[in-house]
Amino acid sequence: MHVSLEYLGEKKFEANTTKSSYILDCKEITPVEYFATGIIGCTGIDLVVMAEKDGYAVSNYKVFAEIERQMEVPMKFASLHIIYEFDGSFDAVKAKRYILASLESYCTTINSIRDSVKINYTIVYNGEKIADKEGIASGAGGSIEMDDGFGGACCS
Repeated sequence: MHVSLEYLGEKKFEANTTKSSYILDCKEITPVEYFATGIIGCTGIDLVVMAEKDGYAVSNYKVFAEIERQMEVPMKFASLHIIYEFDGSFDAVKAKRYILASLESYCTTINSIRDSVKINYTIVYNGEKIADKEGIASGAGGSIEMDDGFGGACCS
């Protein structure tokens, strides 16, 4: 992977990746906010890709993050609560399994911060809360016992 920034003045950068470019306007969105949206974007797309791979579609999908930061500089993330809201035609166990697979294995950004940030999640699937502020099994805060509906097959 190769990324670069070129300063354009007025707190704006042109960001370049191997696939595209965009304007990073630090007066409008801070780099920390870009970072936070990148984190939930990474785990967000995992759900769509896994469901599509299994022949399912995801609809009415939104991902939110509640982030607490440390008060001292460099004001690192202390905790991250990700809320997933979506609909689908698969069962709730599979919905939770997709999210756990992203959080525990596939999402690069989550896996890059999980050793230093306490991460938990809530899932609202087809209008029903199927997980509420559950912690991930690995990372900051130690191992957490969890029931993924498969006797631990997903994340143990």
